Amino acid sequence: DFLTGGIADVTNYNDGLRGGKVRARARISQQDKNTLVITELPFGNTTNTLINSILKANEKGKIKIKKIEDNTAAEVEILIHLPNGISPDKTIDALYSFTNCETSISPLSCIIENNKPIFIGVTEMLKRSTNHTVDLSRMELEIQLNELEEQWHFASLERIFIENRIYRDIEEEETWQGVIKAIDKGLKPHIKHLKRKVTEEDIVRLTEIRIKKISKFDIDKAKQHIESLEDKIAQVKHHLDNLVDYVIDYFKNLKKKYGKGRERKTEIRTFEDIVATKVVMRNAKIYINREEGFIGTSLRKDEFLGDCSDIDDIIIFRNDGKMMITKVASKTFVGKGIIHAAIFKKGDKRTIYNMIYRDGKAGKTFMKRFYVSGVSRDKEYDLTAGNKDSKVLYFTANPNGQAEIVTLYLRALSSLKKLKWDIDFSELAIKGRGSRGNTVTKFNVKKIEFKEAGKSTLKPRKIWFDEIVQRLNVDQRGELLGEFTPEDRLLIINQKGFVKTITPELTTHFDNDMIVLEKWIPNKPISAIHFDGEKQRYYVKRFIIENPNKEELIISTSEKSFLEIISTDYRPMAEIVYSKRSLENENINFEEFISIKGIKAIGNQLTSEKIKQVNLLESLP
Repeated sequence: DFLTGGIADVTNYNDGLRGGKVRARARISQQDKNTLVITELPFGNTTNTLINSILKANEKGKIKIKKIEDNTAAEVEILIHLPNGISPDKTIDALYSFTNCETSISPLSCIIENNKPIFIGVTEMLKRSTNHTVDLSRMELEIQLNELEEQWHFASLERIFIENRIYRDIEEEETWQGVIKAIDKGLKPHIKHLKRKVTEEDIVRLTEIRIKKISKFDIDKAKQHIESLEDKIAQVKHHLDNLVDYVIDYFKNLKKKYGKGRERKTEIRTFEDIVATKVVMRNAKIYINREEGFIGTSLRKDEFLGDCSDIDDIIIFRNDGKMMITKVASKTFVGKGIIHAAIFKKGDKRTIYNMIYRDGKAGKTFMKRFYVSGVSRDKEYDLTAGNKDSKVLYFTANPNGQAEIVTLYLRALSSLKKLKWDIDFSELAIKGRGSRGNTVTKFNVKKIEFKEAGKSTLKPRKIWFDEIVQRLNVDQRGELLGEFTPEDRLLIINQKGFVKTITPELTTHFDNDMIVLEKWIPNKPISAIHFDGEKQRYYVKRFIIENPNKEELIISTSEKSFLEIISTDYRPMAEIVYSKRSLENENINFEEFISIKGIKAIGNQLTSEKIKQVNLLESLP
């Protein structure tokens, strides 16, 4: 736990031994579409060091920010203003990847034993410390028990001495030894219940009792005092018999006594791995010379390909059917006849390449569909059947697996009756890049023309939400949200009453106060009960989202307004529990209570009576 708060991932802590690692992050949230706010720092940083690291990353082009404000006073508040069009989610990931917003700590636990350092795990350290506390507690209880038993012993002797008036036996004695013997003789008939022998020291203490105490001796009080000591002795013995439970209670009392104001500040969470190439700001421009076969950031007189970062990879396809991947550089020769080049996304199985090629100088024509998920850098790969003078006749790259229709024209021959026909790529299965493909024709192709755009042939992508890392994924971790096409969106509702829909990007960050996250069905009504702070009344509303690209507040903006319950079921039910005991609980059918209205409508008043609570019931079928 760190005093600066923040978030920590201790997955690889390794019990504090060598080789372990703790990842500490700043707490960053999105204030609005152009502003991020940092409210807690990662361990080892101050506001100055954190801001300096952000400014350096901005200068290097790793991130892009407009300005940064430090409003820190009693609490940390660093505002990061973003330019228009910059993704807040990607910027948050980039801050974790390229600045001190995430730091790595390598712990090494060590103790000194016999004046020598010993490296042991924190679990063993805690075990030894706890066992030491148990041993100390046992010793303390044994000392306490011995003291109580001594008190009980002398209190019992004192009571016998005074109650049986043994002090009168010493009146006739003239010597000290005679006094000791007289008292010893007087005690013997009454000491069978004592737990140890009576010593001369005990007798000497009895002789020191003052006459005033003897004259005011109260037998009942003496009896109560002895019984009280017996209760304490029994309690101490119980603690010794149940020593572990006693020590646990001791630790609990320490926490209760000293824990206030020392609550955990750092949130423990499992972090997702951030791929730097996916979040880095594209701070460079890359150019291409297709004829001469060069690509790079210094070719400013040639064709502009797009924005890139200095850690990106570029995928290149040539008209001879060769493909390669190379790192962004100032100038790189990749081969003449470039027909397509783009930023390469490792592991991308949704970008589908449609290709028609001629095998060799006069061979058959083949067609294929394939994806490229990962290959070795700066190595040529042949996408044709491998014969010399093969040539690509048609090529497209489709980010969502679209399959177009093209028209193929053959060179005229007297024996050929059909010189053109349409080819639908959607009828062709997607295979590996090494596949030869399907035969199109054995005759010479004159040209191929694009005819009609097609839809995606890829299956809708299944997306899960992992609550542990608060991220979307396609790796079957967490709760399945559904199958998504490129047009589908996610519905998000938070406790503050904000409703929005977003395209499901795996880089999206989610707030902790999110209460609804599901696939958005445009015509499905949303039902809510909210409290208006100004009117001091509960209202019921049903609405559909009118503008999917806009975040809307569905409750009143007045102070003390809040969202009570919300449901995305078609026919939800709610139970109203009134404050007055004389009023019975009432069930509300949202569908019958109110019709669907605009998203900004306040809704219908639920009741004029005071409400204790509102419970969401099982929806109607």
